[in-house]
Amino acid sequence: MASKDFYETLGVARDASAADIKKAYRRLAKEFHPDRNSDGAAEEKFRELSEAYQVLSDSQKRAAYDQYGAAAFDGSGGGGGFEGFGATFADVFDEMFGQFRGRRSGTGGQTRGGDVRYNLEITLEDAFRGRTTQIRVPSTVGCDACGGSGAAGDSRPTSCDTCNGVGRVRAQQGFFTIERTCPACHGAGQVIKNPCGACGGAGRVHRDRSLSVKIPAGVEDGTRIRLAGEGEAGVRGGPPGDLYIFLALKDHRLFQREGRNLYCRVPIPMTTAALGGTIEVPSLDGGRATVSVPAGAQAGRQFRLSGKGMPSLHGSGPAGDLYVQALVETPVNLDKKQKELLRDFEAASTGGRTSPESEGFLEKLKEFWHDLKDGT
Repeated sequence: MASKDFYETLGVARDASAADIKKAYRRLAKEFHPDRNSDGAAEEKFRELSEAYQVLSDSQKRAAYDQYGAAAFDGSGGGGGFEGFGATFADVFDEMFGQFRGRRSGTGGQTRGGDVRYNLEITLEDAFRGRTTQIRVPSTVGCDACGGSGAAGDSRPTSCDTCNGVGRVRAQQGFFTIERTCPACHGAGQVIKNPCGACGGAGRVHRDRSLSVKIPAGVEDGTRIRLAGEGEAGVRGGPPGDLYIFLALKDHRLFQREGRNLYCRVPIPMTTAALGGTIEVPSLDGGRATVSVPAGAQAGRQFRLSGKGMPSLHGSGPAGDLYVQALVETPVNLDKKQKELLRDFEAASTGGRTSPESEGFLEKLKEFWHDLKDGT
């Protein structure tokens, strides 16, 4: 054993607590671990840190070291050498680096089933009213023949002799203790000597399931609905996963949606826009509403119908509004008389009073051309 001061190696005081010693070792071990540090001296430094921690983390060995120094562990001082180092190092390595190797499987190989995603397309009317619908989900379910155990008949899975039911095995390779998934049971901790013929020992089979899904009123595009325990069956009796339903709204032929508000573009005759009048517009609840159009309404003007939009999800707030946008329609397919009437109207429209925006634009255009001509 090296004769270096173990306290100095870990960078702690001689009266440091066990927690401080462990904290110092964790920090330095991460820095100098050969898998993370390619420096040639890192492996030797890591070995020194591990030697120091193996002694100072054990209260009896630490007491012997404080009294006799490193001589307490030379094989004659009663320290017992480093026969216990492998287990100590592996435990700390598990704690620090376990995330790189994955988690151990549960006792008996029981593993939670995977979550399942299902995409469901619905109409805007479905989102407005809410509805209950049936879906068929391809998934895995527990095998009825073996009850999910994976074993045929009255037989049962037995503990793996290679790993003693742990699911992982350790092997000493020089200085290091390496832990890996048990090759005999593949991490399950159990083996099936007489597998079920229906599921091949998996404990679950593929099967489509029919489920009833309640879609609440007010849902938006992309809303996720979670059905707990309706995902894939667990392995060998493990708990099932969850089913996540993602909603997508189809485009509507009349309405566009933005949050809780609805928008509807309604064409109106030029005469109605000029003289004023009323138009009839639909609402998503199936009803109709009458909108008064004032004389001289311009294209793009919006009319707001309060509370005629989408309901709030779970009644968390007021309903949205319906915005009706007027699209003034230019007459087409005019006969001779209609054209003459429009020409007479054009001739009578002087002074810019009937088309103030057009006249205003023409004035700005004249000023623009004049400035260009003068070079200003």
